[in-house]
Amino acid sequence: MIAPVTAAPPAPPRSGKKPDAPIAVIGGGLGGLAAAATLAARGYRVTLFDKNPWLGGKAAVYEDVGYRFDMGPTILTLPTVLKRIFAEAGKDLADYCEIVPLDPQWRCFFDEAAGGGVLDLTADQAAMKRNLDEFTGAEDSSEGYAAFLKYAKRLNDVSDRFFFYKNVGGIRDTLKLGGMFSLETLGDLRALKMGKSVADTVRGYVPDSRVAQMVDHYTQYVGSAPDQSPAVLCGIADMQTTGGVWYPIGGTRAVPEALIKLGKELGVEYRPGTHVTEITREKGRVTGLKTADGQTHRFAAVVSNSDTVRTHRELLDGPAAEKFLKKDREPACSGVVLYLGLKKKYDHILHHNFVFSRNPHEEFEYIYRKGEPAPDPTAYVCAPAVTEPAVAPQGGEALYVLVHTPYLRPGQDWRAMFPEYRRTILEKLKTTAGMEDLEDRIAVEHHLTPQDIHDRYHVLNGAIYGLASHGTYLGAFKPANRSPQVPGLYFAGGSAHPGPGMPMVMMSGWTAADTLDRDGVLDA
Repeated sequence: MIAPVTAAPPAPPRSGKKPDAPIAVIGGGLGGLAAAATLAARGYRVTLFDKNPWLGGKAAVYEDVGYRFDMGPTILTLPTVLKRIFAEAGKDLADYCEIVPLDPQWRCFFDEAAGGGVLDLTADQAAMKRNLDEFTGAEDSSEGYAAFLKYAKRLNDVSDRFFFYKNVGGIRDTLKLGGMFSLETLGDLRALKMGKSVADTVRGYVPDSRVAQMVDHYTQYVGSAPDQSPAVLCGIADMQTTGGVWYPIGGTRAVPEALIKLGKELGVEYRPGTHVTEITREKGRVTGLKTADGQTHRFAAVVSNSDTVRTHRELLDGPAAEKFLKKDREPACSGVVLYLGLKKKYDHILHHNFVFSRNPHEEFEYIYRKGEPAPDPTAYVCAPAVTEPAVAPQGGEALYVLVHTPYLRPGQDWRAMFPEYRRTILEKLKTTAGMEDLEDRIAVEHHLTPQDIHDRYHVLNGAIYGLASHGTYLGAFKPANRSPQVPGLYFAGGSAHPGPGMPMVMMSGWTAADTLDRDGVLDA
């Protein structure tokens, strides 16, 4: 079960601090909504701007003739983060949003060329041992998996102490938090296995290639290749195993709606359909922002929930922007999403499913290094009617299919590329997931391509997950929540610390708000 969470204590008063100062939040994604609610709970006057006519960013919803699709994130882990935000205002998440646990957490379908088979990932470790022993026909993988989870727990413990809920932008920040010459800190650094990738670490524990492919896939929460990502990301496995996988009744759209409701109760002013064109400054410090209608709005500080690269490129100028943009920052992957309203649901799939590629090394080579769609991709399939039948007409399914692709590369025209890649995806589901008559069941169909994602969500080159976590030494670090170049500017979202994924972007919003509060601001 999830442990109860209480709010962090308010920051101590500082000279010049005005808790009722006006604060702007640019962007109404989950990170921006979390920052706005946290700041309002601490007494600030918050105004949130979003260029889109809806709030919630990628956590949007699409409805068509009785089918309801979550358009963006569909997997909720670590609900403790969400509970913490509501606790800031003395509120109980359960009064705003009902969430239910899912176990098995995933069902995995493996390609016949890789050995085939179906494996359920469960949080119950006794059940998982039985699943692995039966699936592999030996005990070495279950023993290795259990040892891997112990290592993942150690990594998660290190992250809890030095990484989560703290303004961190690099290894120096974590060393400052832990005490640079502390023996305990040096032991924690050794546990990180810096220089070793997730893929290498996983295979050091798990001998079965199919099980290793399943465990590798935790890095897909951050849109990065497991053979290029640092071993510390193995800690995600412990977060999910101990924290659970949850489904909000009403779909993941229920999460931003709960945050919006909380914000309104706390006095947050929401301005959807308002495009911010500039963050204004005087003597280098933030003074407010300008909107597309030509108006200037004064604020004591600004939290940007827009992509950090695009914030510097499009909303700032001068040396501060140039210094940030000088560093090469690789976007995470993008994706093709199919929204398929089925007349009849499949009984052999669970709420969450992964339909794996025949060769993960080939798949990641295409996506992350060649910059081309994988010829045989892994497909994530969400079938929410398993848990909430109301998402579709009786007996039907609002199927969500996501296949990762490269972020947008020059010359790629997804209007021309999509029809053929749609056929590739559907063929994968037919041959590996046993959905042979899928096209006959489709009553409603919509889709998003990397270009659509880029245009709709104002992200970097169509990236779903902000910035890639590549680099086996420092790949886990994202831009800090406090701008080191621009006083009064803070960052929240998947391209800021601690990174992408539903709980992480909400943690990012809380951390940006907490850092701002602890810094103290001068009234506008």
